[in-house]
Amino acid sequence: MEPVSFPPLSRVAICGGTHGNEMSGVYIVREMQKQKVDQKGSVSITTVLSNPRAVDACIRYTETDLNRCFTDALLSGPITDSTPYELRRARELNAQLGPKGSREAVDLLCDLHNTTANMGMCLILYSFDWISLHIYKYIQSKMTSPPVRAILFDIPSSEAYSLESVGKHGFTIEVGPQPHGVLRADIFNMAKEAMDLSIEWLQKFNSGSAFEGGEVEGYTLVRSVDYPRDPTTNDITAAIHPQLQDNDFKLLHKGDPVFQSFSGETVKHEGEDLYPLFVNECAYYEKKIAFHLTKKITVTLPSISVKAD
Repeated sequence: MEPVSFPPLSRVAICGGTHGNEMSGVYIVREMQKQKVDQKGSVSITTVLSNPRAVDACIRYTETDLNRCFTDALLSGPITDSTPYELRRARELNAQLGPKGSREAVDLLCDLHNTTANMGMCLILYSFDWISLHIYKYIQSKMTSPPVRAILFDIPSSEAYSLESVGKHGFTIEVGPQPHGVLRADIFNMAKEAMDLSIEWLQKFNSGSAFEGGEVEGYTLVRSVDYPRDPTTNDITAAIHPQLQDNDFKLLHKGDPVFQSFSGETVKHEGEDLYPLFVNECAYYEKKIAFHLTKKITVTLPSISVKAD
């Protein structure tokens, strides 16, 4: 592949509390604000508590999921007296850090999240963006325990619904397992290390370092799986099977157990071999998702460097 160059990436936003009960990002942002961390070398840093009302109440959101409010349609639609707080807050964040798709948007937006699933350290990217993928490759090379993985959603920018899509480049750092409303030092440290390495990469990039191309692995969504449900009441009738619980990223074969009914019966995986993610994520019960099923893919990256003046 031909080498690619980009302008300097000097303006970065670090966001936490997009979901108000995911505590690693909340406390990383609060500590950076306390220490007045707003510049590291060539990188200016804006820190944001994305959903302050939800953070104060230690809940995921107050009216609607803020991390689903950043599509072009939602950001440009009418505002009325009944518009949810989170959608209003999304407009404020878009004005502060964007506008989305504009030259004024921050160069990189890093949004810090936690999951109750046993996902370890993950980056979630909503486009196959060379900058974000090179940062992922760099973090992966520096963090050896736990494994660093990427979830890749190839979604047009106009339809990308999460906060990091407001930046010119961006990704979510997703770390778990951590219960909602709980702060674990090991999970906090992983999230902070990944964030610090992202800023370190930007400083190297801006100083003229070239980054060699190569291959990275990622996981792409095939489908989501709901819990078995009672056809009359719609209540769930089974839990994640013990052999699947905590086994995110472990290849699921046809016939492997996925659910255990409350009457003791086993429900088995049907179809092709796939990788389960977000297994038994607490926040996804309301979305009727027990886990996602994904394929592993390989992405070839070009060498990249900063554009000469």
